[in-house]
Amino acid sequence: MTAPILETPRLRIPRIGLGTWQLRGAEATKAVEGAIGLGYRHIDTAAMYGNEEAVGAGIRASGLRREEIFLTTKVWWTELAPDALRASAEASLERLGTPHADLILIHWPARGMNLAASLGALAKLQADGLTRAVGVSNFPPGLLKQALDLGIAPIAALQVECHVYLWQEPLAALCRQHGLAMTAYSPIAKAQVNDDPAMRRIAAKHGATPVQVALAWLMAQDNLVAIPKSGRPQGQRENLAAAALRLDADDMAAIAALPKDRRLVNPDFAPDWAG
Repeated sequence: MTAPILETPRLRIPRIGLGTWQLRGAEATKAVEGAIGLGYRHIDTAAMYGNEEAVGAGIRASGLRREEIFLTTKVWWTELAPDALRASAEASLERLGTPHADLILIHWPARGMNLAASLGALAKLQADGLTRAVGVSNFPPGLLKQALDLGIAPIAALQVECHVYLWQEPLAALCRQHGLAMTAYSPIAKAQVNDDPAMRRIAAKHGATPVQVALAWLMAQDNLVAIPKSGRPQGQRENLAAAALRLDADDMAAIAALPKDRRLVNPDFAPDWAG
């Protein structure tokens, strides 16, 4: 089983990928190798995760050609000056053991960053063949619009927290308008969906799990990609299978009635989300 593919003007990306945040060392290598064996073709990591060597080892251990895997990594917010951004990306590729990524993102915006300079450095990564596409993560609507309006980097994707308790329509609308893929991290709301009565009812109706319902809801949205983390083969298998689950109108209405403003990731360096 493999995930369906999202095709945008700048990107061709599997709609369900493996998130690797908090997977380290041998556990990360095993998780990546196992996920690929189950049919995953999209792996997401970052310099800050401290697992790029292990992720790269897992990809190599899978036996698949590098070209068969969509690989995303990210540059941390303290490294956004042009020279630092370039050095971070090059170091990530060295750790991953690959000459290029498929997508490199600015992981978080930095307060007071020189947005134009950072976007210029990002665009140069793509022009120089270090990545097939570039994008941003954790940008609020105003900053994303500013980045798009500058037209400096060919932004192909936005990665943000998104799940049944947090729907970010202004960002989703910008992504639809500009043909960006919107990748949902924390797509199962840190497993909070497992304790939600509404999610449990929908899951029982379909012979599924609440996690699968949460992922199926994301798959029902336009231009959405999800990167749930799981180091367990059973969890990986269930996450991948969620792409085939079809929710009906009653299910969608019940999920629409859930709160949509429950942000779970909000570090002290986060931007003004309303900005």
